[in-house]
Amino acid sequence: MSFAIDHYARTAAPVQWDDLDLHAAFADRPLSPGALRCLRYMSDVESYTVCYLRDLLVTPSHNDPDITTFLTMWNYEEYWHGEVLAEVLAAHGIATGNAHLRGVRERQGLKNKTGPIKQLLLANLIGEDFIATHMTWGAINEWSTHAGYVALTRNEDHPVLTELLARIIKQETRHVAFYNSQARERLARSRKAQRITRFALDKAWNPVGSGVMPEDEVVFMLSYLMGGADGRAEARKIDQKIDSLPGLQGLHLIERALDQRQIPG
Repeated sequence: MSFAIDHYARTAAPVQWDDLDLHAAFADRPLSPGALRCLRYMSDVESYTVCYLRDLLVTPSHNDPDITTFLTMWNYEEYWHGEVLAEVLAAHGIATGNAHLRGVRERQGLKNKTGPIKQLLLANLIGEDFIATHMTWGAINEWSTHAGYVALTRNEDHPVLTELLARIIKQETRHVAFYNSQARERLARSRKAQRITRFALDKAWNPVGSGVMPEDEVVFMLSYLMGGADGRAEARKIDQKIDSLPGLQGLHLIERALDQRQIPG
């Protein structure tokens, strides 16, 4: 079943939290330090989505109207995910706002300036088949993000956080559906796209936020959300989803990322 992009464009909206008194809820029952550290990571990465979008719009993906429609609405919803997570942090007295976001972007240094140029050259050299890589990469990142929110809900067991994350997860589920449907379709019709995508994932994929967040924060986030038997089982579920995509069997990307960082299973 194809993704209904027109319906998505009409119904994309900010995640709602006006009915949740975040400050009162977390004053009565604050989140654990580990959860707050994960939320800082998640908020920063969600707010960085516009920079990912900047890099993607110089690639062949910008020629496809369905993809640009999706990316416009995806970026819009991800912006509000970052905003509401920042509100949760602010309710705990943790600094948020434009000054903080500017710092996240500025610490990327030269990479932030050269990234779009490298993406432009590489993606346009590959051509149309680059879109399959982009869509597959997006699917894996959205599967991972979805799993992270579910794990945080389970680990923290806070009623207001659970409700808030359930609303974010509902939107992330539609993001997953688009990326997955596009990746599956594009990989199925091109062996070249399969080879390029497989090579790119094998050589360059890292967990969501890697390169934007410091490596010690990546390790902490993976340990907190995907450590232990439950986390390892979830990692294998995501790897099985990757296996189901044409030409991508046996990569074990998620479990390999955990093993490389010595996250206990």
